[in-house]
Amino acid sequence: MSLGVRVFAAWFLLAGIGTLLFYNSVINQLPSSMRQASEEVLVDSSNLLAEVAALHWETGFAPGSPFSEALEAYRQRQLEALIWSREKTRPELQLYITDHNGLVLYHSEAALIGEDFSTWRDVTLTLQGEYGARTTRTDLEDQTTSFMYVAAPIYANDRLLGVLSLGQPTASLQPFITLANAHFWQRGGLILLAALLLGGTMSIWLTRSIRRLVNYVERVRGGERVALPVLGERELDRLARATEAMRAEIDGKAYVENYVHTLTHEMKSPLSAIRGAAELLQEGDLPAEARQRFTQNIEMETARMQRLIDRLLSLASVEKRQHLDSPETIDLATLVDTELSAKQSQALRKQLTLSQQVEPGLTVEGESFLLEQALSNLLDNAIDFSLPGGQVSVQASAKAEQILLSVSNDGPAVPDYALERVFERFYSLSRPDGQRKSTGLGLSLVSEVAQLHRGSVKLLNIPGQGVRAELLLPHSYS
Repeated sequence: MSLGVRVFAAWFLLAGIGTLLFYNSVINQLPSSMRQASEEVLVDSSNLLAEVAALHWETGFAPGSPFSEALEAYRQRQLEALIWSREKTRPELQLYITDHNGLVLYHSEAALIGEDFSTWRDVTLTLQGEYGARTTRTDLEDQTTSFMYVAAPIYANDRLLGVLSLGQPTASLQPFITLANAHFWQRGGLILLAALLLGGTMSIWLTRSIRRLVNYVERVRGGERVALPVLGERELDRLARATEAMRAEIDGKAYVENYVHTLTHEMKSPLSAIRGAAELLQEGDLPAEARQRFTQNIEMETARMQRLIDRLLSLASVEKRQHLDSPETIDLATLVDTELSAKQSQALRKQLTLSQQVEPGLTVEGESFLLEQALSNLLDNAIDFSLPGGQVSVQASAKAEQILLSVSNDGPAVPDYALERVFERFYSLSRPDGQRKSTGLGLSLVSEVAQLHRGSVKLLNIPGQGVRAELLLPHSYS
């Protein structure tokens, strides 16, 4: 299981369990909270009606009395109240009045008038000067028949006359409790969904940088040239910089060891030639012609060593870079024309014809100096392996998402075993006209420049036509 999935699963469990526990607690508390709110309204209403009852105490509460008629009119009212998507159509309050002994003087149910309610908790506590309330079922087996009663004292000139008790069926609260439950669970589902989305976002945000760092390490391990990723998290950014520093240190050590080894090997031949020529020149009886030949040998080998050092420095400056410093848009037609003009003198010495075919308006993003070096080395290689009187051509065209820059000559084919190795450092083939091998660094530099521009290069034998080097570059470096 990946880190992102584990983070998301942990967040899902925490958010889900937390939401469930919270809403379960709220929903369990909801019925009692609604009864408490309803009880508060009954307290106010019973005290208000107690004051009204005090005004009618002398006239009594018998059937036909103004108080009795008013309550009967209330009970007959048709209501059209839409309360929180529930329509209330009839009154549901129950009311009774007792004297100071607890005898019922008035009751919404006339059959209970005259009963002794002095033992009911609401009446007893109120007559004792305390807050009186009770909840009673009319059917002990059915909880939906519960009534909640709140009593209020009836006073006249500070004298306790009796008690007015106002009751409401608790079943009338159930529809609101059910609606509230549905509302809470719906909101809870939305909150849980939002938490899941947030968890997914957090998981992606957290693991994205880790994946970028892992991808960077894997690509570096695979030998790719890739820039250090910029990470938003401070700790991961420190880890990335430490990894890059460690990679650079390890690569640097291996790089130096490899270069010292290869440079030592390549220097042996010219140094031996120079030493041999110098020893012969020290002999006093050498003819002038031989002395001149050995002197020329020293000069040639010295130039060869200089070219080797210059190419190594150029190659080293490219190999140690992980990305382009300042890419720009380069017009390929201008680049090709410039390099062909620079190679005219070399071509004339071998009676070669140089030509180019570049699509108009073709551009590539990269560093002009590096691409000039790459094209220059490809042209040098094509000229060196051309036969006198041959032809070297440069073509450039758009190919899907890339630019194809190719350099061709009509010289002899490259051995199949060497097609892949020609881009290795210090690997070189004998020239067809008998010239000595080159430093073997030119095509290696081309390969490094191609990789630095996120492209590639390859060498192909074209049957009956010669050899073609193909440099593929993306339109955009970014």
